[in-house]
Amino acid sequence: MTTPLDGLRILDLTTVQMGPWCTRIVADLGADVIKVEAPEGDSSRYSSNARHRGMGGGFHHNARGKRSIVLDLKQKTARQVIIKLAAKADALATNIRPAAMKRLGLDYDGVRAANPSIVYLSMVGYGSGGRYAGRPAYDDLIQAASGVTYLLQRSTGEPRFIPMAAIDRIVGSAAANALLAGLLARARSGVGQHIEVPMFETMAQFVLAEHMQGSTFDPPLGPPGYARTLSRSRKPYATKDGFLAVLPYNDGQWRRFFEAVGKGQMLREDPRFADIAARTANIDALYDMIGDEVKTRTTAEWLTLLHDNDIPHMVPNTLETLLEDPHLKDSGFFVFQDHPSEGRIRTMREPSTWSETQPPTGTFAPRLGQHTREILAEAGYSEGEIDTIIRDKVAVADGTQ
Repeated sequence: MTTPLDGLRILDLTTVQMGPWCTRIVADLGADVIKVEAPEGDSSRYSSNARHRGMGGGFHHNARGKRSIVLDLKQKTARQVIIKLAAKADALATNIRPAAMKRLGLDYDGVRAANPSIVYLSMVGYGSGGRYAGRPAYDDLIQAASGVTYLLQRSTGEPRFIPMAAIDRIVGSAAANALLAGLLARARSGVGQHIEVPMFETMAQFVLAEHMQGSTFDPPLGPPGYARTLSRSRKPYATKDGFLAVLPYNDGQWRRFFEAVGKGQMLREDPRFADIAARTANIDALYDMIGDEVKTRTTAEWLTLLHDNDIPHMVPNTLETLLEDPHLKDSGFFVFQDHPSEGRIRTMREPSTWSETQPPTGTFAPRLGQHTREILAEAGYSEGEIDTIIRDKVAVADGTQ
């Protein structure tokens, strides 16, 4: 073993964001991920700037380390190719709706007939046990369903979507965890299984683990909602010349903060700030006090004061300054590489570090159908059979579109 997941093969029938994020995680850890695409390619290939059509910036980050095979699953022969590939795979991951997979004969029952030990991961919008099962789902819809939009209303005054596909990545990460746990269970028992990861239920748990609060108890001891993170005053504070995120959290940090700004008596004399329970109950007043105080100094002055008193803080990055963040430079987070077809690109390494089985680096997102021929050959097709499959447009190979 040279990488954490060396030797594992994952058949990837996912599209857009959530599924590709899940399979990108295991590809980054060294699994051989075979990305199955329709003749037109994953739509995420086309959703951002690109030097060449189908190789957009966002796609480079979700598809790195994968191999691409193009199959027209409307054709029976293409579906047979999937079954043949699945027979040699450790896992299959899909976020295609289950009804569509069943029509194709590529549901769990259809796949396990060829490979009883396969781990079959199905990422869905809503769990199969509820009335929403089978509905289409996207990030924005699950933000709405799981209460995220109204959390933002309570903290900002207006129901809004988070300005990134956060749910796709949260649920995609949860799906990667489930996939790896399924593979571990199979390694121990030899038994494959079907794993369903629903977006709605995963996000309901994600939100309510923080915000169920008093409604945890029956009967409830209080309303749902965690006051600290819902405070309208929870935001970066304006300094004399910029903005700063400041977060004293435990008793020691608050004591040092109050003393550093010359208000040490407040922690001793004002019952609103005496301990974490009192501070949480009066969080708006507390954060407003910080905001008023932060206005009195420059950012540089605050950085010195907060650092000297070991109080958690950070200067907010923009997207532009994040690309130049000195810590990320120190840790070698960004990697500049020469892509075989796309020229010089900036990518990001797998953030974790490993003492023995370091994840691979230097892998690229594939061109559409770049690996069609080699994957078909690995599945057992002869050169003549591959030529026929491509001639009949069952499959598409890079350069033949």
